[in-house]
Amino acid sequence: MSWTAPDEVHAYLMRRWARGELLSSFVTGRSDFPMRAPCRTPSAREMADRFEEVRAWAATLRALPCVRLVMRATRHRTLGANEVPSEIWIDTLDDALTLIHKTAEARAFGRLLTITRETRPELLGWLADHPLRALDLAGIWERLLAVVTWIAARPHPNIYLRQVDLPGVDSKFLETHRGILGALLDIALAKDAYDPGASATAGFARRYGFREKPLRVRLRPLDDSLPLARLGADITLDAPSLARLDPEVRHVIITENEVNFLALPKIPRGTALFGAGYGFAMLQDLPWLAQAHVHYWGDIDTHGFAILDQLRVYCPHAQSLLMDHETLFAHEAHWGREDKQTVRDLPRLTPDERRLYDELRDNRIRPRLRLEQEHIGFRWVEQAIGRLPHTQASLHEGAR
Repeated sequence: MSWTAPDEVHAYLMRRWARGELLSSFVTGRSDFPMRAPCRTPSAREMADRFEEVRAWAATLRALPCVRLVMRATRHRTLGANEVPSEIWIDTLDDALTLIHKTAEARAFGRLLTITRETRPELLGWLADHPLRALDLAGIWERLLAVVTWIAARPHPNIYLRQVDLPGVDSKFLETHRGILGALLDIALAKDAYDPGASATAGFARRYGFREKPLRVRLRPLDDSLPLARLGADITLDAPSLARLDPEVRHVIITENEVNFLALPKIPRGTALFGAGYGFAMLQDLPWLAQAHVHYWGDIDTHGFAILDQLRVYCPHAQSLLMDHETLFAHEAHWGREDKQTVRDLPRLTPDERRLYDELRDNRIRPRLRLEQEHIGFRWVEQAIGRLPHTQASLHEGAR
């Protein structure tokens, strides 16, 4: 049967609900009611040939609550005059909400609307545009508004997020809800009260004037005569402190594997730096790094080259180490499989690096090929480091 069924009326209103249209009217005051729902009715021929079906269909619509039917008269050749529905109307928003069983949700949204209007009326527009999202946040909405009010009263607070003192709000709450807080704060704050150049999620603290946790760098001096070596064999410093030092380092090897970091051989005026995946922001403020020969040793897989590409944002002169065809094919017995490849273009690779990266991402050698750096023979590592320009690695000393 092609005529409009009761569940189609329900589905029509649910689509309006899912788009937020029914709830947004609470904020805007704009009413779409009375609302005419789509209605497909029998043709004259169907009325004549399928009269019993038509009458049963009409009865199902008459039984539908909270709707008003506009009827039209029809005459059957043997059964005489009758009326069948020709239009379906929902007269009020309350009728629509009752029909789709959303009255309780509407009441909850009304409470959010009242709270917002009383405390942060500038956010009413957001509420109108995202009513269902607001409903999802109903349990924490008052705390979100309290955070917005607190920050609006203290622009650029220059404290750690942990120091925000509000009932039910701790640093975990702020970290978890950075996305929605950012959306609300960008509306509530004056333009000069936040930094638009910082992300509202990854850079939440910097964007809204909080102190950021210091970035930390882990190093291992590869030359015992370096000033750094007097601080220890395995050192972790915050980036600002390290930036103020003159470590007299001229050779830096960055590696992602902790055992490799600990096992690298001695290099005059050299140091190992423990990598952090895609996080290299702590390196951009180390002035001495620009004067050093920097090598990056990562896995031979698509993500290894993507990390190398990212490193060159902060350290453009960094070179790759042990990430080449020769190393890959010399260790075929240890080839593995990369779980999820990256396939984006990497503009900062050298031609040789890009050639190998393309072979990996296009699966030309083997599907999802990966050689993890810890599977490379250590003598191979020593020989590669010994061939680096500007270094005279003390391999025997490092092996002891």
